[in-house]
Amino acid sequence: MLYEMIGVVRPGRLNEVKEIAKTAGKIVLEKNGVVRGVTNWGTFLLPKPAKKLQTTHHVGHHFIMRFDASPKTQHALRRTMSLDPRMIRYSIVKMGIKFEEIKDVPGQASFA
Repeated sequence: MLYEMIGVVRPGRLNEVKEIAKTAGKIVLEKNGVVRGVTNWGTFLLPKPAKKLQTTHHVGHHFIMRFDASPKTQHALRRTMSLDPRMIRYSIVKMGIKFEEIKDVPGQASFA
């Protein structure tokens, strides 16, 4: 199944974003999944303030990772991302199951 993870990391250090994306990719690859691509969208304003660890965030660094994996792998990724204190928010969306639905989806997610 094809999934897309949108991650919002606290702004400030690009190294943190790279490290989180690398960790997410490693989880997918260790469980025999395929990472189609990772796209860095950069830092911009959140739609509404987000609280994480007694800190309110108004800005976040966004990245997108598209990957093919099993539902168990997606669950392991959710568990790991929810425990990372550097993550403000994340969302994992299933983009399709059948080959016809996902064959033309590129690895890079272009920003509008």
